[in-house]
Amino acid sequence: MQESKTLKRLLTVTAVAAMFSAVGVQAQTTTAAQTQNSVAGQTEANAKLSAGDEKALMDMAQANVNEIAAAKIALSKAQSSEVKAFAQKMVEDHGAALTKVQAVAQQKGVTLPTEPDAKHKAMAEQLEKQNGDAFDKMYMENAGVKDHTMVLSKLENDAKTIKDPDVKALADEHTPVVEQHLKSAQQMKMQ
Repeated sequence: MQESKTLKRLLTVTAVAAMFSAVGVQAQTTTAAQTQNSVAGQTEANAKLSAGDEKALMDMAQANVNEIAAAKIALSKAQSSEVKAFAQKMVEDHGAALTKVQAVAQQKGVTLPTEPDAKHKAMAEQLEKQNGDAFDKMYMENAGVKDHTMVLSKLENDAKTIKDPDVKALADEHTPVVEQHLKSAQQMKMQ
């Protein structure tokens, strides 16, 4: 009888111990699954962009870099106060836009251009050779109208195919700003 009580106690203690260790294993399994899901979520957020999305992000950065460089030349060389004011707006707006593009690029692991492309370096050389009204006219035709027309077209086309929500948001946010720049440049050119 004594043996039977001892055996029952031993079985009860073993059952209780088994229950507690099963709860511990369950807690560890749940924690491990949550950690894996968290890591998967981070990886998804930082997932590599498609080639098209990466190109769209790089194009946005390049357009901003190009506009800032040309506008800085205009700030020192423009004759018209209207052209200088337009150039100042370009530095401010495209500088702010570039900062946003850089933040998304860093998050997505994309290296962006940091200087004007070859076409815009050549344009800068031509602008440097101009003075007075000739400078103002050349700057407004090229950096004002032609560049903003091209960038607007690219943004509108890219917006249709961009898959990444962060890159899409940038394109959607930049489009009305570029439209306004183009309208301003066209109005100034007509005067």
